[in-house]
Amino acid sequence: MIPGHLAVIMDGNGRWAERRRRPRMIGHRAGARAVNVCIDFCLEKGISALTLFAFSSENWGRPEEEVGALMKLFMNALEREVDELDRRGVRVRFIGERERFSASIIARMDAAEAQTRGNTALQLTVAASYGGRWDIAQAARSLAADVAAGRLSPDDIDEAALGARVALADLPAPDLFIRTGGDTRISNFLLWQLAYTELWFTDLLWPELDAATLQRALDDYARRERRFGLTGAQLAPSDENPA
Repeated sequence: MIPGHLAVIMDGNGRWAERRRRPRMIGHRAGARAVNVCIDFCLEKGISALTLFAFSSENWGRPEEEVGALMKLFMNALEREVDELDRRGVRVRFIGERERFSASIIARMDAAEAQTRGNTALQLTVAASYGGRWDIAQAARSLAADVAAGRLSPDDIDEAALGARVALADLPAPDLFIRTGGDTRISNFLLWQLAYTELWFTDLLWPELDAATLQRALDDYARRERRFGLTGAQLAPSDENPA
């Protein structure tokens, strides 16, 4: 059983560098290489969607020097990788508070999305300046604006209506969530979308990621029974109605 949509928190870049007595930025550069490992794995396994948590809303509070270096790394990655991703059939898009980035980075984001829009081999979503609470709040604001304008009745607002306004509404919810770095929390990532996602954690730091680790996550996922609130008996095929 292969997940259709994989969501990943790429944690541990800074600690990877600190253990080697190197600047944290060295860890972020090493982490950028691990992104390619993850993309290669998804393309090889036929995983259709990959969502990466690259930069959270809270990350803006990090030291100014580190944020500046991250923005430079982000810009360089956009310039360096997009043509290759496009060649391999990867569609790139970004979710989050885009307006918090500089005009030059926003222009690069827009260009990457436009260049790869027609690709279908892998839907790669980069969550940048993103927070799950922000995502839900902006969806609620969108619905409230429609109510205020008379385009929508409050009685029409249900889970489906809200779900249609959050980020990634056009994709199936993630099947599998992976977090590296040893922490066992989701850290304000895709709070709405992860409601029934299978969670998998590893102590491995993100720059150490390899295909074998990703395969272990998939093997563990394949052994799980996804019940979505039902019982195992309800999901099991009966003799009269085999799967």
